[in-house]
Amino acid sequence: MITTEEQRKESQAFYKEALELLHQTGTNFMLGGAFAMFHYTGIYRDTKDLDVFCKASEYPKILKFFGDRGYRTENYDVRWLAKVHKGEYFIDLIFDTVNNICRVDDTWYENGADCTFCDVPVKFIPAEELIWCKIYVQNRERYDGADVNHILLKWGKKLDWKRLMFRMEQHWHLLLAQLLSFQFCYPSEFHDIIPRWIFDELMRRAAEQYDIPPALEKVCRGPIIDQTQYAVDIKEWDYKVTTIKTV
Repeated sequence: MITTEEQRKESQAFYKEALELLHQTGTNFMLGGAFAMFHYTGIYRDTKDLDVFCKASEYPKILKFFGDRGYRTENYDVRWLAKVHKGEYFIDLIFDTVNNICRVDDTWYENGADCTFCDVPVKFIPAEELIWCKIYVQNRERYDGADVNHILLKWGKKLDWKRLMFRMEQHWHLLLAQLLSFQFCYPSEFHDIIPRWIFDELMRRAAEQYDIPPALEKVCRGPIIDQTQYAVDIKEWDYKVTTIKTV
């Protein structure tokens, strides 16, 4: 029977091997997922996968590189995700999000955090982009609001709030909702972590919604955060799906 320590050593060996090979591809990449959460919050989660972020133009080269070396590769969803498998371990190659809003670009690399993981130099995706991706995960099976609150709690004083505001400009309502959630969960820390200017600006925008005419089109933006639970709005209640634009 394999012990927990043996499993840990096995997974560490996979991570190290995968990262060293990723460097050999000559592409830029960053770590996200559970290990980025650990970097920014100290919360550790046992996992058998690496969430690797790269630009859409780079993932085919990575897939071919690993495929040529005997790994099983999978072009899982050409809109945002590919996979590299080795036994029970795998790499998720992420270049967008399932709603096609958070597309990886060069600014991710420019603002990523340099670190060392498994004795290999790596770059973690920026905390602002980690929040940007997670704030849209609000479905029945998975809700990442607590993750975002923990990033704000542990990293909020170091955040580039103007850049986060830029990322969320199109869907600022979700950022306001998240800040209200944080205020509810951490009333003793809210004042010191969340800048007053961003809260005031978002509240002003929310209040202004009553000063403009109601929308003529019946639009449901729910599928942006949960494509399953809001399907009834589109299929049966005649709501139109909002057009998703990337920032």
